[in-house]
Amino acid sequence: MSTISAHRPAWLTDARLASLRRWVKNGNLGTLTALAPYDALPTAGVPACSPDDVDAAATSARAAQPQWAALSYEARAAVVLRFHDLLVERQDEVLDLIQWEVGKARLHAWQEVLLLGTVARHYARHGRSYLKDRLVRPAVPVVTRVTEVRVPKGVVGIISPWNYPLYLGVADLIPALLAGNTVVSKADQQTPLTLLWARARMAEAGLPEDVWQVVAGDGPSIGAAVIDAADYLCFTGSTATGRIVAERAARRLIGVSLELGGKNPLIVRADADLDLAARGTVEAAFANSGQMCIHIERVIVHRKVYEAFTEALLAATSAQRLGQGLGYGYDVGPLVSRAQLDKVSAHVRDAVAKGATVLAGGRARPDIGPYAYQPTVLDGVTGDMDLCLGETFGPVVALHRVDGDDAAIAAANLGRQGLSASIFTADTAAAEAMARRIRSGAVNVNDGAGLAIATVEAPMGGRGESGLGRRHGAEGIRRFTDAQTVAVSRLGPLGPPPGRPVESFVAFGNKQLKLLRRLGIR
Repeated sequence: MSTISAHRPAWLTDARLASLRRWVKNGNLGTLTALAPYDALPTAGVPACSPDDVDAAATSARAAQPQWAALSYEARAAVVLRFHDLLVERQDEVLDLIQWEVGKARLHAWQEVLLLGTVARHYARHGRSYLKDRLVRPAVPVVTRVTEVRVPKGVVGIISPWNYPLYLGVADLIPALLAGNTVVSKADQQTPLTLLWARARMAEAGLPEDVWQVVAGDGPSIGAAVIDAADYLCFTGSTATGRIVAERAARRLIGVSLELGGKNPLIVRADADLDLAARGTVEAAFANSGQMCIHIERVIVHRKVYEAFTEALLAATSAQRLGQGLGYGYDVGPLVSRAQLDKVSAHVRDAVAKGATVLAGGRARPDIGPYAYQPTVLDGVTGDMDLCLGETFGPVVALHRVDGDDAAIAAANLGRQGLSASIFTADTAAAEAMARRIRSGAVNVNDGAGLAIATVEAPMGGRGESGLGRRHGAEGIRRFTDAQTVAVSRLGPLGPPPGRPVESFVAFGNKQLKLLRRLGIR
């Protein structure tokens, strides 16, 4: 039997692999090796880091930060735009790595390139406007001037997951760098090569070596060390781990942004185009084999169109091609690991044992690959089933009947998570009104999941147990800065003039308060 996955990309020679491994900071604890989803055989290992390696990475990043921040925004943006061009030109390499490490269909791997490229262009061209100095009305006009400025946090820690290793590993990095910070990234154990490929392309684009440090290792020790070394922390992952991250960061009084789990609903109103709704459901539920924080797991359908919609959904589901391997020949790939396969299988078994009906799929396909699982549609899911409100994170959706908009909104708001939601309808005005009543960081109308997150000028993040903070838009770069107030007086300290009674100064101040109140000024 081979000791390494047979799906290793042909271009990834030993020399090329060594050129990627060099970007791991030190790495003195042996080798970190993952299993390829296609054959459960090892991918190419990378050096494993210790907490001391993380400390060394943070020390190097902290020393490099002042010089990086002293560059003009345009100089930093030029590096990011060169990275953008290299990403597009050499995308086949990183698509191969994403597929090899995660198992997803190539179209879904390419969507990472598309979205990351969009983020890079947006912040390179518009980030400066989000961070520009802002004049503020001073306490004493004319003789004083007050400016709000944005200053970098310092060293940003990024802990990113395996499911979107390129986009989630680098999309937070880019605004952090452009805001003048340096970064220490923890590569996920399953997908280190993808992140290291991005690090190598950043170096090729001109990013100084110490400005972005990459460490690799297990979450509990290496992740904790990143939190302990950073001045601000970005984490994307499960709600359970997010709580641990937030608690550890809180002990150090550093800020965090957390994108956590979701149990995302899709509402089909009675007036919806059912074929369009079925297509949107399939795209949002089965993309990346359902291993996507914003993917749809609950489909809430008006009773009047339930049967017709179900028929359309099952037809669209049966058309999905389940397969594996590098290339564009299939629509749904395998799950990433045995652990994910076991979790998805357990959720479906539990639901069926408690009375749910499998309308499509519902089983693993070892004839296709060790972690392959069919796109699955369930009916009759109830609250006592693990799958009902627990995040499955696989290619499984549950159908629910409702009698109208109020019931649909109530069903959508069940549970404590609130990351993404969707509504399909012919009445977009009604959907926009419904959206304001749904506890969700984003609501897509007549789109399954992608429209909101693809709009990089708008903030994206969770409500409730789905997280804190936002990526994209103004908030997506300002979170990496602190607001600093610079107040300048041309007359010296404010207060009673020397030699004048305090009482007269207070009387003057009271007259000012009353006058400004009558004039409606501040």
